[in-house]
Amino acid sequence: MTRGRGRTGRDEPNFDVPEGRVASPGALDLRLSRDDRAGGGVAAKRGASGQGQRGRAAPAGRRPAAQPRKAAKRRGSFLGRLAYAGIVLGLWAVIGVAGLVAYHASQLPPIDQLAVPKRPPNIAILASDGSLLANRGETGGRVVSIKELPPYLPRAFVAIEDRRFYSHLGVDPVGIARAIGQNLTRRGVAQGGSTLTQQLAKNLFLTPERSASRKIQEAILALWLEHKYTKDEILELYLNRVYFGAGAYGVEAAAQRYFGKPAKSVSLAEAAMLGGLVQAPSRLAPNRNLPAAQTRAAQVLAAMQDLGFAKPQDVKVALAQPARPASSRGGGSANYVADLVMDVLDDYVPKFDSDIVVQTTVDTGLQAAAEKALVDELNAKGGRYNVGQGALVSMRPDGAIRALIGGRDYAQSQFNRATTAKRQPGSSFKPFVYLAAVERGATPDTVREDAPIKIGNWQPENYSHQYEGAVTLRTALALSLNTVAVRLGQEVGPKSVVQTAQRLGITSPLQANGSIALGTSEVTPLEMVGAYGAFANGGTGVIPYVVATVKGTDGKLLYKRGEGGLGRVIDPNAVGMMNAMMHETFVIGTAKKGDIPGWDLAGKTGTSQDFRDAWFIGYSGTLVTGIWLGNDDSEPTKKASGGNLPVEIWKSYMTVALKGQAPVPLPGMNRWRKAPETTASVASAGGPTGGLLGTLLGEPQPAPRPQASQQRQRGPSQDDRNFLEKLFGIGE
Repeated sequence: MTRGRGRTGRDEPNFDVPEGRVASPGALDLRLSRDDRAGGGVAAKRGASGQGQRGRAAPAGRRPAAQPRKAAKRRGSFLGRLAYAGIVLGLWAVIGVAGLVAYHASQLPPIDQLAVPKRPPNIAILASDGSLLANRGETGGRVVSIKELPPYLPRAFVAIEDRRFYSHLGVDPVGIARAIGQNLTRRGVAQGGSTLTQQLAKNLFLTPERSASRKIQEAILALWLEHKYTKDEILELYLNRVYFGAGAYGVEAAAQRYFGKPAKSVSLAEAAMLGGLVQAPSRLAPNRNLPAAQTRAAQVLAAMQDLGFAKPQDVKVALAQPARPASSRGGGSANYVADLVMDVLDDYVPKFDSDIVVQTTVDTGLQAAAEKALVDELNAKGGRYNVGQGALVSMRPDGAIRALIGGRDYAQSQFNRATTAKRQPGSSFKPFVYLAAVERGATPDTVREDAPIKIGNWQPENYSHQYEGAVTLRTALALSLNTVAVRLGQEVGPKSVVQTAQRLGITSPLQANGSIALGTSEVTPLEMVGAYGAFANGGTGVIPYVVATVKGTDGKLLYKRGEGGLGRVIDPNAVGMMNAMMHETFVIGTAKKGDIPGWDLAGKTGTSQDFRDAWFIGYSGTLVTGIWLGNDDSEPTKKASGGNLPVEIWKSYMTVALKGQAPVPLPGMNRWRKAPETTASVASAGGPTGGLLGTLLGEPQPAPRPQASQQRQRGPSQDDRNFLEKLFGIGE
């Protein structure tokens, strides 16, 4: 191959064999050596041996010797391939996770349409003085802002549930890793990896199911919440939505439920107990498992101190004086009031979608006094008389309910016997019979015969099975003589008796038959007390009510009680006669031991057949109170009558209720009040038998002695009281 001189351009390779030479095998070798490959020269140089052979190519047809670092290069290549494979797998994993997230995100509503659902409205039920009686609604408490709360209360939740709350973005990888580590080193599940934001997302949007799908959606929603709201707003939402057990949703409901106070008033120890509750509300509820709740609270306090959320000295005090749930004697009788409010609320405010405040007419002091009087009496004497339950209703003469007890213990039975239980009122129904007679011309001094009477196959008898002959209506009603009431009922007609009772406010169905005069048709205590209100206020029919106002939490008035009632239902003169006759019940009749000195009082006892029900409804010019006692299954009592246990409960309560008030006269009673001298003669006049016994037996009585008035003020003799007890069972 020759290169021409003076020529420019590209030389082409020439593989021709020179002339005159014969090609021999191996003369033309076209195989590539190491030097001919890319980088081969360098490799050959590095692979050549010393002694002047640097740069010399290996002889044709021979493979270069193996290199010393070949194994190292192979190892490096393996690690590189492994790293490469890891990167590829990682990318595929990211793609897979992204796809999984995208899939589960697609199952959620569009982000631009996502909104925090409204919290179910709470109904705060207040007493007349503005104090809280109870909360009703799905949540059990009102919404509170984080600014209302003592700083240590929200910090308790952060310390025990999510200590990195203010630094993560909704999902906390550090917290998850720490929880995994803790769980691996302890028995059972020591910690959870969910943040407060994730817990809120679950409560707001998701079901309680435990699944990977739900956890992914929870994380997505947590990120959205963190983007949408500030940390304090998220914490406030959490505190108002989280479940604390016992039907309490939100920290306000929990504070009221367990400690009987608003959340803004809880102590550090109580805050720690609330913070620890959310882990397991049923297991850690202090009213069910106080030791476990206090142990958990101690853990919360330790976490708060560790994070600087509480001072060591404050933590020491809280540990020394751990929180305890507030006790509620009788199961909380105010709940009977709250139940009544919920029963009637739709009549006043049909629809509402935010929290409301209902102010009632109930007086907390009277409610407590009524509960104490009823429960104490049943605890002391209920077993002896075989009386298991009771109810009490107390209201102003205008119908405003001041106290209402629906049973012995709300925690044991939520059935409201004051408003729902219908029982035979017995002789406490007789005033409607006497009123019907008065409205047809009778007076307190009208005389009727107390003697056996028969109506068809029915032959009613007096409680004593004895008859006193001619008696005034005043005496007959005071002593609850059955035959006189039946005679009056027949004179005016059973339909007239029913109409009279209905006019005064009795709404239960009444049977217009002869026995209606003895109270055989069933009614509720609330109805009876409401009907007696017309006697106490001078003749105006009333509708018992408990709701005074309804407002929104912003103060907007939604309802206010106006003037109401049934109008005039009794003539004023008839009211005076009825009050005069029922006043004698406290003077010579079945309610003598219920008398409160200084007050004009009136009322009527009642006992149903076989002593199944015992009633007393009595009133002053300022308050009407009714008592019912008996058993839910109508089992007969052991001679509990209107004149014993009910009267004792009534006096115990009314003594407290009337304390400090100026006595007022009963409407119209003074005109028809029995003259003191005449009343005294009943108590002290002589005769063959003498005293009250002689009067009841119809024996002639001498004229009253000059000192009779003074003797009447001292009351009847012990013999007279013993006789009444024996003859009338201290009742009927």
